[in-house]
Amino acid sequence: MKSIHTDVTGISWSNWAGTASSTATRVVSPASRDEVVTTVAAAAADGLRVKAVGSGHSFTTAAATSGVRVELGSLSGLVSVDPAARLVTVQAGMSLCRLNTVLAAHGLALPNLGDIDTQTISGALATGTHGTGGDLGCLSTFVEEMEIVTGTGEVLRCSRSSSPDVFQAAAVNIGALGIVTELTLRCVDAFTLRAQEGPASVSSVLADLDSLVGSNDHFEFYWFPYTDLAQVKCNNRVPVDDAPLSRFRGWLDDEFLSNRVFGGACRLGRAMPRLVPAISGISARALSPRVYTGPSHEVFCTPRRVRFVEMEYGLPRAALPEAFAGLRRIVDSLPSRVVFPVEVRFTATDDLWLSHGYGRDSAYIAIHQFVGMPYEEYFKRFETLATSLGGRPHWGKQHFQEASYFASAYPRFGDFRAIRDKLDPDRIFANEYLDRILG
Repeated sequence: MKSIHTDVTGISWSNWAGTASSTATRVVSPASRDEVVTTVAAAAADGLRVKAVGSGHSFTTAAATSGVRVELGSLSGLVSVDPAARLVTVQAGMSLCRLNTVLAAHGLALPNLGDIDTQTISGALATGTHGTGGDLGCLSTFVEEMEIVTGTGEVLRCSRSSSPDVFQAAAVNIGALGIVTELTLRCVDAFTLRAQEGPASVSSVLADLDSLVGSNDHFEFYWFPYTDLAQVKCNNRVPVDDAPLSRFRGWLDDEFLSNRVFGGACRLGRAMPRLVPAISGISARALSPRVYTGPSHEVFCTPRRVRFVEMEYGLPRAALPEAFAGLRRIVDSLPSRVVFPVEVRFTATDDLWLSHGYGRDSAYIAIHQFVGMPYEEYFKRFETLATSLGGRPHWGKQHFQEASYFASAYPRFGDFRAIRDKLDPDRIFANEYLDRILG
């Protein structure tokens, strides 16, 4: 076996949002499962903890470590494709962006995606990443089989039919059970989406919410604080890609207005907070209605270059009106201003133990703040509201909860911790974040 690449110069790490950083004792870039096994064994022998990192798009300190940082960029290849069975096996460090390209080349696609594709597939699954769709669960519900290197050095493969308890724990694992090295995903035939986007009043959206969620394959909306305005997005499957977005319109909306102009507006709001309500109103009107078609992954995913901090809570779907009304009151009463829109999405129930959608249809409220602007009071006050309604925080986004809350919020939380005791008895993969949320 070739030697594992070890980097002793790039030991400092920070995430995309700048909300987490750490300095590792050493950094390792394994290119195979066997090299991961060797890395874990060496760390255990040296008394060091291990954390795998992907793109760093989590807003938490889930990947922070002072021990051994395992960078997955070299473990990102395609293992196998079975187009007839619609099964694809990839290494864990493959980015969603590259995965989408690989799948499209074989006439396949994931059934759903979030709106960002820079994450590694293993990182996205570990934190319960999701898109929107009333009949679809989070991305982890598309996993058929997983290969994981445990804290004892064992290479374990699990699926719903083989080690099902381990599978239901590992599908959303927060990096607590080991290092995932391979994933088999159940895909669908490549499909085209018709996107319909445009402004609407928040009151009309909430009044027609059941119909909007039920009659669209994928529905979401963005609320602009200090206004009654929302940007509504409906994506539905169609047989033909007959109305593609022009290159200029795509650049104008998704690059120039949504990134460059919006970034400038956020910087202005940070410098002059009193202007934020006016900025929010202008932002709500800046994007004109549009209808277009395209390959599913190109419609789902958009570039996000404006840096922000985010908290997201999954709520029982019936609790959304109360939660949203409470959020509006919070925003209006804050001593600081909120320049970023609020995103609302929907998922179906699933049975994965630490999925935010475990056992219930969910509505997600994601709140954001531009980097450098006050956010803690905003986030903490919303968190108090969300938890009073049974909310579950997204594992990869800012929250202030501890293990005692999760034990009450997740019926299988104790079972997850029991699986952790078996797979990582010496807590090789622990860090301060996991100590806080798992106990």
